[in-house]
Amino acid sequence: MTQTHATLTSPSSPSAPTVVPAGSADAKRAATRRAALQWVAVHSLGIAAALFFVLPFVFVFLTAVMTDNQALTGDLWPTTWAWGNFDTVWQTPGFLTWWRNTLLYAGLGTVLAVASSLPVAYALAKFRFRGRNVAMMLVISTMMLPPQVIIVPMYLFWAKQLGLAGTLWPLIIPMAFGDAFTIFLLRQFLLTIPKEYTDAARVDGCGELRTMLRVVLPMAKPAIAAVALFQFFYCWNDYFGPQIYASENPAAWTLSYGLESFKGAHHTNWNLTMAATVLVMAPVIVVFFFAQKAFIEGVTLTGVKG
Repeated sequence: MTQTHATLTSPSSPSAPTVVPAGSADAKRAATRRAALQWVAVHSLGIAAALFFVLPFVFVFLTAVMTDNQALTGDLWPTTWAWGNFDTVWQTPGFLTWWRNTLLYAGLGTVLAVASSLPVAYALAKFRFRGRNVAMMLVISTMMLPPQVIIVPMYLFWAKQLGLAGTLWPLIIPMAFGDAFTIFLLRQFLLTIPKEYTDAARVDGCGELRTMLRVVLPMAKPAIAAVALFQFFYCWNDYFGPQIYASENPAAWTLSYGLESFKGAHHTNWNLTMAATVLVMAPVIVVFFFAQKAFIEGVTLTGVKG
């Protein structure tokens, strides 16, 4: 009979491996350190990108609360926090008028664009008719046409024929006839809604309008929120349109165009210019902060589908 002998290595032997109990404090510290290093490795690029985008806003805010003299120096941190700069900008003649005009333009324009684009997107997504793809291609083709190409005939129409020069109505009224980008995004989302829902509504006796309002509209809330935010941000930041149609009438200026005038009048007061910039950016940042969940969900679900 062959006997098997096991060689035991003494724990004190130099060649014996050191085993750390899984539940010991050293093992927990090693696991925590390893997890931290992995987190830094994974998120380092994201942190760098976040700092790249956040630091300009921090610089603008810090400059906005500096005094007049310190804003002209190379200091990056205010020695005296001049919060009164925001009140000075707010009390500037015309600033409240710019706010009111911008809210009118952005709010009414967003409502009209979404309300007029939704029926078109619903028809292109759910109706089967000859020439549907051609109609969709025509809608997309309008997105490829820069507004500068047609600005002269459009200005002659609104200013000379209708006499609306010096107002924001030439920018607001066209939104009541649909927006190509909004129609495209809504149509892509509506394609993802199963047709069984609309078929069931029709069987129950709903017409197309009622089906769209009662069945499709509640299911399309993420996409509607996304396109509404897109449209609101576009109108709020629009500079080209107000410059063309409203530049001759200061009472119709928006914040984007009025900010340029404010900068020209206070070109040596960088703190006041930055304070005005913060007041212009603040509503957009606040709206996006509270609506970012719906915005991201809408953009994610609004994919490209044939």
